[in-house]
Amino acid sequence: MPAPEIMAAAVHAYVDGFERGDANALAALFADDATVEDPVGTPLKRGREEIRAFYAQSVATGAKLELLGEPRCAGDYVAFPFAVKLDWQGNRSVIEVIDTFRFDAAGKIIEMRAFFGPANMKSA
Repeated sequence: MPAPEIMAAAVHAYVDGFERGDANALAALFADDATVEDPVGTPLKRGREEIRAFYAQSVATGAKLELLGEPRCAGDYVAFPFAVKLDWQGNRSVIEVIDTFRFDAAGKIIEMRAFFGPANMKSA
């Protein structure tokens, strides 16, 4: 299992990838056979190419992330709270999210899950 510093660094690289609008950098954080469930309950995105395409759409919205607390590492998981700030349907919006990443021994994300729902979406 990767060291907590490696998992926390991946969280910061994830936030930075959104800041730069770089879907390729985001996809590079994931293992080849990783899954993304964003939000939880929606169909899984499987494999780096589906994940890259998902993030290409995400960064195209202009979404920016702001950490709302320190990453929490436990075993091969990290959880972190953050806000997504974006223009949605002509309104400035904020979505408060908790993501979890699960890592392989090489420090790549093998599973990402995003936890949020309508109650976590607000006008800014």
